[in-house]
Amino acid sequence: MSDALENLARAFQPGPRPGPGRTPGPIGMTILLLLWVGLGVLPFVSAVSDLKLATGSVGTPGTLTVVSCEDLGEGRYDCKGSFTPDGGGAAIPVDASPDSSAGDVKRARLTPEGDRAVPTGTPGILAALTLPFLGVGVFAFLPYVVMYVFGVRRGRRAAVAFGGLLVAVSLVGVVVGMVAAYS
Repeated sequence: MSDALENLARAFQPGPRPGPGRTPGPIGMTILLLLWVGLGVLPFVSAVSDLKLATGSVGTPGTLTVVSCEDLGEGRYDCKGSFTPDGGGAAIPVDASPDSSAGDVKRARLTPEGDRAVPTGTPGILAALTLPFLGVGVFAFLPYVVMYVFGVRRGRRAAVAFGGLLVAVSLVGVVVGMVAAYS
C-alpha cells in the first residue's frame, strides 16, 4: 500500500527543468508561434459571414419560425425552421440555429445560399461576436510569450497584466454572446 502512495506522490512531483536541448529551437518556436497566431485568427475569420448577416450587410430580411428541434444526443440539437421573406412570397424551409426552441419566432436574415437563417438585431450581433471574443482570449498572452522568446525582460509584467485584462474582456464577451444566443 505504501508503494502505491509513494508512486502517486512521485507522479505529482515537479520534473526536471527544461535545459538546453529540451526546449524548441528557433525553428520550433517559430512554428509554435505561427500556430498560435493561426489559432487566434481562425475565430475572426469564421465569424465574418454570421456578422455580415446579423448586421444586415447581406442576406434577405424576414422572419424565422423554428418548426422543430431534434435531440441528437450529447447536448447537440438539429433545428429546422421556416423563413418568410419581408417582401412576401412562400415560406422557405431552412436550418435554424441549434440554440433555438421549437416555436421561436425571430427577425432573421436568409443566407445568400438560402440554406439557413441567422437572427438579426442586438441578440444576433452579440451571438455572432462570441467567436471573435474567443479569439481575443487566445491572443491575450501572446505579447508576453513573444517577449519571453526574444529574451526581452522589460515590460513583461505589463504584458501579463494586459493579457489578464484581455482574458477578462474575452470571458465577458463570450458569456454575453452565449446568453444572447440562447435567449
